[in-house]
Amino acid sequence: MWMRELDKTERQTMGGCFLGWTLDALDVQVYSFVIPTLLVSWHITTTQAGILGTVTLLASALGGWLSGIAADRFGRVAVLQGTILWYAVFTFASGFTQNYDQLFFCRALQGFGFGGEWAAGAVLIGETVRGAYRGRAVGFVQSGWAVGWGLAALLFGLFFSFLPEHLAWRALFWIGLAPALLVFWVRRHVPESGVFTQGRRERANIGVTQQLLAIFHADYLPTTIKVSALAMGSIGGSYTFLIWLPTYLKTVRGLSVIGTTAYTTVMIAGAFVGFILGAYLADAIGRKWTFVVSALGSAAILGAYMLMPIGNHAMLVLGFPLGLCAFMMFSPMGPYMTELFPTRIRGAGQGFCYNFGRGIGALFPALVGKLTTVMGLGNAIAIFGIAAYAVMLLAVVLLPETLGRPLPEDMEYVPQADGSAASSYTPS
Repeated sequence: MWMRELDKTERQTMGGCFLGWTLDALDVQVYSFVIPTLLVSWHITTTQAGILGTVTLLASALGGWLSGIAADRFGRVAVLQGTILWYAVFTFASGFTQNYDQLFFCRALQGFGFGGEWAAGAVLIGETVRGAYRGRAVGFVQSGWAVGWGLAALLFGLFFSFLPEHLAWRALFWIGLAPALLVFWVRRHVPESGVFTQGRRERANIGVTQQLLAIFHADYLPTTIKVSALAMGSIGGSYTFLIWLPTYLKTVRGLSVIGTTAYTTVMIAGAFVGFILGAYLADAIGRKWTFVVSALGSAAILGAYMLMPIGNHAMLVLGFPLGLCAFMMFSPMGPYMTELFPTRIRGAGQGFCYNFGRGIGALFPALVGKLTTVMGLGNAIAIFGIAAYAVMLLAVVLLPETLGRPLPEDMEYVPQADGSAASSYTPS
């Protein structure tokens, strides 16, 4: 097995990042399960519920960019620890909120750390694991998202079955403090990226403003725009149905708590397989073809899931391939971005592109909530989801393949005081 070829540092880094993604997903996904309760107990509208889902993703855009820059200056591991602690505290605090405004505030701050954790972790694992296994390693780590999503579904079924509803939704948020314990493990077992450490002295001479703006330099701006569009389409498509799926199953399909949990679990199982399959495909057929297969499959199955007059049994079966296709695309995302940006701006590049895309894609759940009263929840989910995947495919066509290419070297792009480049590197 390929994992046996990895050294101790590579395995420990994978383990720390896997746990980080697992608990990240747990903290983020619990909200999707409490939406039906908040709609009734707080008498909020579907538009407001969509905004609560969107604000986390919008805040993650800013958090991811700033955390990526911090990771380029202070280290990937230090920022990873700080962001995990941050989002854990504010998920926990969400369980004590008493009204819409308080929950909005906590969700926004939780999103700031949520976006930062991905930025630091994706760069760390991409730089630590050797190129031959980078796609599989990052894909395996990202499968932790399916595990965390599954834990959220399991806890939802458990808490809402044995606790009063007014307490159960709060307990789901309180359990979000668990990731704080991961910080101690990461501090002890996960070393800093060797690539980052080797270039620390050179990066110390770069000003903060230069670092902030480097990804918008003429040599990188086309790549920054296209990668942001890639992230926007993939994340917008998945979050369109991720945020609203439990509500759709409960309010439109009339499923119980147990039924909603069962249907969601099937999709989560598909997502886990999708992460692993995408990891292997990324190294076998390339990053771009994996994106194409995933986007086309997601759009087709989502349309069938939401628009065709199918029964609940068929919907249960379709949940597996939908989860597989929708999450297969995220396995190549980290290594692909790692291979497009040089070390000195890699954190900023990945942090900005992925989380800017997440911020724009975050508008999709809010728009779904807004238009539900006009066209129905299922139609709104399908329209915005398919549109998002179309944007993703356009970006893929315009971007280069990076499979088999070495990581870009820092010295290929050296920003000067006037913003010019002493020598350039263009990822094309």
